[in-house]
Amino acid sequence: MAIKSLEELKKLRASMQKSIDLRKKGESDDNAVEVLVGMGTCGIAAGARETFNEILTIVEDKNLDNVKVISVGCIGHCSMEPVVQINMPNRESLIYGKITKENAENLIQTVIVEEGYIEENLLIESFVKAAL
Repeated sequence: MAIKSLEELKKLRASMQKSIDLRKKGESDDNAVEVLVGMGTCGIAAGARETFNEILTIVEDKNLDNVKVISVGCIGHCSMEPVVQINMPNRESLIYGKITKENAENLIQTVIVEEGYIEENLLIESFVKAAL
């Protein structure tokens, strides 16, 4: 898509602003939920970019205004990529593995909206036991 005028550029920026806000907002908000998607080389090779984009879409579609989605480097569980860490206020951080575009919806719905857990993809079980 070629941009031919300043007006077209402004329209494009306005249309993309919500996605940009999902990555930036909540930086100083103690009630913000952070969804960190591991985007190291191994993560990208395993489909983390698609997972990241799907999570952005889900968060936007569900109007989860307190959630920010952040791409980060390697989280350290290469064999379990794509890896997603969820940081929620007053709750231990949870790290999930093998979060693909196909199961991202279940992750967001179960962990963030319903404030539950998905045992089969959970990498750090001690966090769950400590949180219960």
